[in-house]
Amino acid sequence: MRATEPVPAHPDQPGGTSSASGGLLDLLSVAAVVLDAEGRIVLWSPQAEELFGYSADEALGRYAGRLLVQEQHLKLVNGLFQQVMAGKAGEGASGWAGVFPMRHRDGSTRLVEFRNMRLEDDRKDLYALGLATDQVTLRKVERDLALSTRLVSQSPIGLAVVDTDLRYVTVNPALERINGLSAAEHVGRIVHEALPFLDAERIEASMREVLANGVPILDQESVGRTPAAPDREAVWSVSFYRLEASNGKVLGVATSVVDVTERRRATIEAAQARQRLALVADASIRIGTTLDLDVTARELADVSVPQLADVAAVDVLDSVLNGRSAATSGPAVFRALAVASAYPSEAVRAADPPGDVAQYEADRLVTQCVNTARPVRVAHVSDDDLPSIARSPEAAALLATAGLHSYLAVPLIARGKVLGALDLKRTRNPEPFSADDEVLAGELAARAAVCIDNARWYRQARNTALTLQRSLLPQQPPDQPGLEIASRYQPAQAADEVGGDWFDVIPLTGDKSALVVGDVMGSGISAAATMGQLRTATRTLAELDLDPAQVLHHLDRITDRMGQPITTCIYAVYDPHQAQCLISNAGHLPPVLLRPGRPPELLDLPTGAPLGVGEVTFHTTRLALCPGDRLVLYTDGLVETRDRAIDVRLDTLLSHLTDPPRSLEETCDLLLHALRQPGDHDDVALLMARATVMAAPGAQS
Repeated sequence: MRATEPVPAHPDQPGGTSSASGGLLDLLSVAAVVLDAEGRIVLWSPQAEELFGYSADEALGRYAGRLLVQEQHLKLVNGLFQQVMAGKAGEGASGWAGVFPMRHRDGSTRLVEFRNMRLEDDRKDLYALGLATDQVTLRKVERDLALSTRLVSQSPIGLAVVDTDLRYVTVNPALERINGLSAAEHVGRIVHEALPFLDAERIEASMREVLANGVPILDQESVGRTPAAPDREAVWSVSFYRLEASNGKVLGVATSVVDVTERRRATIEAAQARQRLALVADASIRIGTTLDLDVTARELADVSVPQLADVAAVDVLDSVLNGRSAATSGPAVFRALAVASAYPSEAVRAADPPGDVAQYEADRLVTQCVNTARPVRVAHVSDDDLPSIARSPEAAALLATAGLHSYLAVPLIARGKVLGALDLKRTRNPEPFSADDEVLAGELAARAAVCIDNARWYRQARNTALTLQRSLLPQQPPDQPGLEIASRYQPAQAADEVGGDWFDVIPLTGDKSALVVGDVMGSGISAAATMGQLRTATRTLAELDLDPAQVLHHLDRITDRMGQPITTCIYAVYDPHQAQCLISNAGHLPPVLLRPGRPPELLDLPTGAPLGVGEVTFHTTRLALCPGDRLVLYTDGLVETRDRAIDVRLDTLLSHLTDPPRSLEETCDLLLHALRQPGDHDDVALLMARATVMAAPGAQS
């Protein structure tokens, strides 16, 4: 073994272990000087040479006072030396300690911290040992040490040091409080022995990693419960740093622990608040996109899952839908409008299917919700709560199977009136409904309730207008002399919009028949009422047996005086005895003429201006209409779309009329099925007439 290699030894055995340079003693560079009884230097360490500047050759054998002390201090120094040698320098000890100005070889004076003591050898000869270090260096080390000690002891952050075996060496008071263990219960133990209640395996793995590579691990989150607070789960931010001596020797790992439970809770609450705001904003966009009651209810249910609930249902009081006031006590009759689920669940089967009507007794929670106009929340649902939530024992069993553990119902209130309830259930989401969830659900319900109420009013207004519209239209008109008739009226498919389209078949004198198709611009009750007025006026004018152009002229003046929206109209009179048809057009789409064996054609009629424009000349066109010929009159709702040109759509209409001949009824159904599209925003009136052979007078029909 080389002389420079350390001699291995067990720390408990004599001789101890070797220590590499770079420790505290090396940092202080303590010099050792030995004087004989006369005050001459007999031993001189390398550190003394460094501190005072003199080599051993220059110092050994010389009087220390003359070499190292200024002249004015010699008397004092000699006195102190004599006291040390006599064993009188300090009370109870044969030595002296203090700071003294010493002369350096370069002539400068330095303050040196001394520890002097008397030595005695085996021959009873006396010596003086002086241990000295630079005062500036010593004071800096003392300050650093005092600062470190004070910071560690008074820091609110938990601090600990473990050695290379991961055994606690020291912990500060803050960590004692955090872990609920005294310093003595930490020191000498490894982490999983001292803190078995934490994720010690992960903590120790992090420490070993830092020991191995020296790269700190910062802000590693740890969650658990300690003896300091066994009933509260806490969150800590833990950092690990490798400790090294000035010479690079690894001493262990320093750990800092900060309790971030409140910060974590605040972060979670802030994130939840952002999610709630996002959900409300999303609801503002997604709910109320149409005036369809069922669609609006589905939008509310869809928005509610999965962010707020696992299963959501929207139920409206049946009395509200029927225009009656809802009772504020007793049972409640609900019409289910929508159910949405975040995933397949038995809880969906427990809900009323959309469209069903069900009566809930007064003891049901959803009934209490609408009767009191207040939310009902059961944070933790027990088996005893299920009968008051479910519609039946079978539904209660399904909810139990689904794992229902939290329930919330909030009323749908619009314009001060309770419309129904939003019913929310949690089965897979482990968190119970909270007061914040109740507020959020109330916000969604309030926004949706207005949309639902608008849709409800719209449905009532639409039903009123549709009823008026249908009452003003003729029932299936009977065949007229020399004519076979078929007709259809279909409201708009988008939200069931009611318009002002109409058709009519009017018997005239001489076996003649008037065929009318018109379209009042606009929609709703106003358009339907205008249509009714114009239809009545048309019937009155038809009785005068006027030329079609004259009829439209009078209708134009009537429409103008009414101040009503512009109206288009086709008016035709068929005379079966003459086999001819007189037609006049007021801004309407051209009729289609179908002759046996020939392709269908759009009649080239003078278009004329719509009714209500005023001071417009209308023209009558004479058309031969022989037995077998068919005439197709229609409103623009049959052919107009938002994405196709009208010429293209008219060609499509003609293409569907080139098929093999069908009955008029079949042809009407074909055209509506082929040309109408989902979501059409206009209604349509369709009238078809086929000329037939007149029966002889007195013959049986």
